[in-house]
Amino acid sequence: MNDRLKKQLEFVLEIDKEKNIFRQTHLSNHGRKENDAEHAWHMAIMTYLLQEYSNEPIDLAKTMLMCLIHDIVEIDAGDTYAYDTEGLKTQKKREDAAKDRIYSLLPEDQKDKLIAFFDEFEENQTPEAKFAHAMDNLQPLLLNDSNDGGDWREHQVTAKQVYGRQSGTKDGSKLLYEFAETLIKKNIKKGNILPR
Repeated sequence: MNDRLKKQLEFVLEIDKEKNIFRQTHLSNHGRKENDAEHAWHMAIMTYLLQEYSNEPIDLAKTMLMCLIHDIVEIDAGDTYAYDTEGLKTQKKREDAAKDRIYSLLPEDQKDKLIAFFDEFEENQTPEAKFAHAMDNLQPLLLNDSNDGGDWREHQVTAKQVYGRQSGTKDGSKLLYEFAETLIKKNIKKGNILPR
């Protein structure tokens, strides 16, 4: 086996560990907690299905790849819950260290390309990154709503927190943000999201 293929297959096996990183969000209809790989797959499919609602034209393959790789770093860094204020303080440092280790398993050209896609997602400046972030925000919102707000209730999440998280959705899709807002209002009214 040549060295390039050896590195690629080592990376392939390493990213399988993403299936063991469980998030705070439960699967739809009161299922178990989802893992990072399921979350990324769901976002990628959503990108294909909902691309017409992007504020700007997007490179579909690039956006889907961003969705698929954005949480690979959590193999080392762990999942940081969206509303965990303490965890968010160290998230970038933990994820940068993980990015360097994990992507360094690849041949140099692929390492550079995937790190560039990861960094573009994190910087959230391009149409592709903005739409991928919209998917990253909308996907758990849909699951929380399907679970009658169980995850929000468990963590005593407030409207301010949810609106803060979802505010980035409108940068990628104004229409999907409007839809998200209807779900937020419904769940505040039901008492699933604290009004304060």
